Amino acid sequence: MKLLPVLALCVTLFCSGYSSNGGRNAITDAEIKALSETLYSLDSNKASASQLILDTQALVPNSETSLKKDLSPRPLFRSVDEKALFSRPTYASLLALLDNYHRMTGQGEDFSPQQLAEQDTFLRETMSNTKLGRELFTFLQSKGIYASEKAFIQDLKMMWFGLYSRNNKQQDSSGFEHVFAGEIKGGKVSGFHNWVQFYLLEKKGQLNYYSHSFDGPWTSYPDVLGMQFTWDGYFKQIGSSMIGASPEFDFAVFSLCYITRPGKQCRVSVGGKNLSIQTYTWDNSSYGDGKKFLASAYPVTP
Repeated sequence: MKLLPVLALCVTLFCSGYSSNGGRNAITDAEIKALSETLYSLDSNKASASQLILDTQALVPNSETSLKKDLSPRPLFRSVDEKALFSRPTYASLLALLDNYHRMTGQGEDFSPQQLAEQDTFLRETMSNTKLGRELFTFLQSKGIYASEKAFIQDLKMMWFGLYSRNNKQQDSSGFEHVFAGEIKGGKVSGFHNWVQFYLLEKKGQLNYYSHSFDGPWTSYPDVLGMQFTWDGYFKQIGSSMIGASPEFDFAVFSLCYITRPGKQCRVSVGGKNLSIQTYTWDNSSYGDGKKFLASAYPVTP
């Protein structure tokens, strides 16, 4: 008999842009760290040491990340077992999305019906069809943030794929494009925090790895690197990514942190080691009842 008042409270507190500080505070740092470890344990699609081999080469101090020097003559990725990894549904759904975007900000995005369907496929494969995604939903539902899986998926779609303007008043950007595909703004690489996109562009000869300024303490994947590189000549001073993580792990951890700690550093745990995720809200426009689009999300390097 108490269900209807609780649901009404949920709508009031949570379904309007996560506006209740009390709601967010109800989810503790310890719970986030515990959940992130569970998500890590459920990530059956992360790369193994034999499926992904790196050649990290030059390590530079933070004081030299802006020098634009190519100190690594070889590619970062020595080998990736594409047959083993990219044929899996979550990777395949990510690959289908990466070529749907204009990388230059100021150039509006216009998606075809097929491209919109590819967004739905990605959400279905990463969130609905994996134990990892279902675990994230179950946790958020238990906290009263989402009443149903349908509401959860719809909110992720708007949060990540909803368009907004970074430049020239065009609907030219989204959280997904910024984080997973990368953008060019003001003559520099903006966003770009996904290892699969890095590998694909490096393989095509469009990305030149310069060095790294951070290599996390992990001895298996996912690992975290802070990388310096150019994309068709456009420079990225530090592009941090969770190397070897599955698309669903990236998406789930970034979403968890954005929903529970929007615009702040979020403390997670991966393989028994601490990591912080920084998220940013897009404050110039909104969706639904005042909810904020995701502007960026990435692992923080010291």
